[in-house]
Amino acid sequence: MLFASFSYLIFLPAVVLLYWLVPQRFRLSLLLLASYFFYMSWNAGFVLLVIGMTAFNWFWGNLLHKQTSRRKTVFAIGLFVNLSCLALFKYSNLVIKSASDFTAVTTGHDPGWSINIILPLAISFFTFEFIHYLFEVYRGKSPISSYVLFSLFAAFFPTQIAGPIKRFPDFEAQMSEEKKIKLRYFDEGLPLIIMGLAKKVLLADNMAVLVNMVSKDPFSYGAPELWLTAYAFAFQIYFDFSGYTDIARGSAMLFGYKIPINFNMPYIARNVSDFWHRWHISLSSWLRDYLFIPLGGSRHGKWITHRNLFVTMVLGGLWHGASWNFVVWGAYHGLALIAHKEFSQWRSNCVLLEKFFCSSIWRCASVLMTFHVVCIGWVFFRIENIGQAFGIVKRMLVMSPLLTAVEVNQPILLWSNLPVIVPVSLILLAVLLLANIPLSLLLESGRIQKSPPIFQAVFCSLLIVAMITFLPTETEPFIYFRF
Repeated sequence: MLFASFSYLIFLPAVVLLYWLVPQRFRLSLLLLASYFFYMSWNAGFVLLVIGMTAFNWFWGNLLHKQTSRRKTVFAIGLFVNLSCLALFKYSNLVIKSASDFTAVTTGHDPGWSINIILPLAISFFTFEFIHYLFEVYRGKSPISSYVLFSLFAAFFPTQIAGPIKRFPDFEAQMSEEKKIKLRYFDEGLPLIIMGLAKKVLLADNMAVLVNMVSKDPFSYGAPELWLTAYAFAFQIYFDFSGYTDIARGSAMLFGYKIPINFNMPYIARNVSDFWHRWHISLSSWLRDYLFIPLGGSRHGKWITHRNLFVTMVLGGLWHGASWNFVVWGAYHGLALIAHKEFSQWRSNCVLLEKFFCSSIWRCASVLMTFHVVCIGWVFFRIENIGQAFGIVKRMLVMSPLLTAVEVNQPILLWSNLPVIVPVSLILLAVLLLANIPLSLLLESGRIQKSPPIFQAVFCSLLIVAMITFLPTETEPFIYFRF
């Protein structure tokens, strides 16, 4: 059941109606059953995995809380079990395939080893939530006493498939309080859902048409076309994932639960570090709190800090998928963060250029450079073949060929479709200026919700009309459903 599907548009109102009709004491149980039903609509059998991991972590959290002398051992066992489940289902295929490829290269004989373990939906997200839970209990926080509430913490359907990654103290506090239905929940929730759908259907899915076309045969296109495709994918993944988050936030708000923002205008970041404070905030903060800081953070000198940054980003890349291109993508961002730290240190000691670094010209240039650094990284994220990804980046950076050569039966984008590409490029620029910044400001500042009801109604109605009018022929699944 996808957020952008007709079945979800029936499921959500039905659950919301029942939630506010039943007595308070039955609401959490109702949400839990609805969340399991939502998960089972994808694969009924794998709900047993979710239930099993939930039962283990609830029991283990209580056991960990009671320990006095063996806390570290009990915590390590809980961490090992969760990571083992994640590794078994998500990385077994990659390990076996890599071992087979390595054997073929070293011996000259391909053993053809392979397994086909199905990746359970959202296992990366709820595993990280379980690890966060055990970490916090180990650090002294009281575990969740209610099994139903703890089960809902992992299974809550608005955030179940692709986050944002929740923190249990906030979830427990909001879900435990007695709620009465308020018009404010709908005033804030419904516009978020409509705007999230618009981001997904109107923007992300239409940009996917160009991205998919070029990605099928990227070396048939010149450097300008590849840059245009990289820009398109940058906005596709942003509108796809932030659109999902808006729908999740809006859906949760209908039950009186407020999810923190997960994106904060990432493409106006002035450096790579700033980008990761704005992009997928729940994951970035999780990696900081439960990986970077436990590794030692920045407490042990420059080189140890660089090592911790690099390891954190590589593992963060691997978290995204069981493919080596995600490892390269993570390593690329790790190196970019290290380079930024070195540059920041040099800049702080460079008195001669101090005025320049404080000028508007430098601020604009830094935003532009950061955006292009991120776009190059998106190539490794999108293209699974690493050799092909490096070839694309090389072609983009050397700007060769500048125009696609005219060959028989060769797809030509700029050469034959120049009248189309120019408007598309202008639209992408308009998306950056008119949609990315103001729409994010409206969403994240709550200005849409604070505006007069007639404005909200007109704005949302126009978005619905636009979605119907410009609906692409094929709807793409949400990108982060794969992780």
